Amino acid sequence: MNFLAHIYLSGNDELMKIGNFMADGIRGSHLESWPEGVVKGVRLHRAIDTYTDAHPVFRQSTKRLHARYHHYAGVIVDLIYDHFLAKNWSVYSPEPLEKFVQRFYDSLENNRDLLTEKTIGLLPYMLQYNWLVSYRSMEGLGRILHQMDYRTQQRSGMRHAIEELEKFYDEFEQEFTLFFADLRTYVQQKSTEL
Repeated sequence: MNFLAHIYLSGNDELMKIGNFMADGIRGSHLESWPEGVVKGVRLHRAIDTYTDAHPVFRQSTKRLHARYHHYAGVIVDLIYDHFLAKNWSVYSPEPLEKFVQRFYDSLENNRDLLTEKTIGLLPYMLQYNWLVSYRSMEGLGRILHQMDYRTQQRSGMRHAIEELEKFYDEFEQEFTLFFADLRTYVQQKSTEL
């Protein structure tokens, strides 16, 4: 899953959201220097990624993209699934997406001393383009795919993935809905173990 889903799945714990958000930039298992909430977020992020990569519905979505995008297929599906989470946000949260996202941005600013250098470097772009809300529209998702493709020096071809999303939109949405129901159940169980 991508940023929006990771943040959403962290519940109401601010530090857990931050840890889950920046977990890809935290290497190894030596997490003693971080506050407990951040550590829980990192561990939850890793558990979510492991669960996601092995889930048959997620794998079905990636198979649709694998021939064209190879190992980037999973990254693209992560972004596509965040699109459907943002698009259908009211199904998953009574709080409007814009308010949820703004609270998270404020939390990042208020806890800047906890952020990794990678996260601090990412923040201006995230805020400028309001990534988490922009996932909701095809235009916003397309812009993010272009940015991701640029970061791979256009080797990934991710900028073209909007074509597959348009062609198989209903299939991707159905797969997201099935998968996300399973993932939410898994996260509820996993959160009690952390």
